[in-house]
Amino acid sequence: MSVTTASARCLREAIRPTTFIEAPRLARRLGINLTLASETFQHTGSFKFRAAYNVASHVSQSKIITASSGNFGQAMAYACHLLKKSCLVIMPRTSAQVKIAAVREYGAAVDLIDTQEKSRLARLAELACEHTDAYAASPYDDPLVIEGNAGLGEELCAYQTAFDVIVAPIGGGGLTSGIISGVHRTGQGTKVIAAEPLMANDAARSLRAGHIVPNVCEPLTIADGARTLSVGQHNWDILQNGLYRIVEVPENHIKEAVRLLFSLANLKAEPTGALSLAATLTQPDLFRDRSVCCVVSGGNVDTEVYRAILAD
Repeated sequence: MSVTTASARCLREAIRPTTFIEAPRLARRLGINLTLASETFQHTGSFKFRAAYNVASHVSQSKIITASSGNFGQAMAYACHLLKKSCLVIMPRTSAQVKIAAVREYGAAVDLIDTQEKSRLARLAELACEHTDAYAASPYDDPLVIEGNAGLGEELCAYQTAFDVIVAPIGGGGLTSGIISGVHRTGQGTKVIAAEPLMANDAARSLRAGHIVPNVCEPLTIADGARTLSVGQHNWDILQNGLYRIVEVPENHIKEAVRLLFSLANLKAEPTGALSLAATLTQPDLFRDRSVCCVVSGGNVDTEVYRAILAD
């Protein structure tokens, strides 16, 4: 068995396979042939565990530092716990409290910052200089992250339904670039569409410009997992050639998608996780008469935020 094959097998054994949900009431409401691929039941409640475990299991350092709005931080904290490594997570003070608490419960230290004063990446660079023995892990801009997420693309292509389109949220680009890589590996021609908050549309602006166009500051979209300054360079190299389209989603459609997933699919999703379904509300003609797989990337959301969205 090759090293690559052994590593892939190790990752497959560590993760939970994605959960496929056929939601006929939701499909009828939207008028599309819909399947949900939910990562809300993944370890730590989001797809991020795929990438975090792949990073933590491959690097030689016993200490890992990362920056995250929450989901990657939780995933890395748990991966380090499993692999007996220490972990420090930089998080915005505006992160969901449930995510901050979970990072600490998994055994990691948390460094809370004001992102209006200093970006997560700037703080990560500072701490990397202080902890020279640690591995500074990007939540998205790392080949190990992309490879960890590529397995999801392979799972989606192996499902009983041959999808015309896979829709997934985009922030830094780790998920979508991984899915594209996995789809290409299978040789299938499934198109990958990214769903991005209109308030944080740096990826869409970058695709139009032909180069990375960053946000000036972290945008405060309700989809906190997409509050990134820009897509990563490793991700961009894949996205600019592999993405079929980016749908820019307004905030009201993100909230509506959260409600629809709860009421018509019995699925709790965080706002970022609902972005893929929200894209079908924003551009319905793009998905009509196609077999569509919407990736619900996570379910970690503060109780009060979730209650407010459902009650709206």
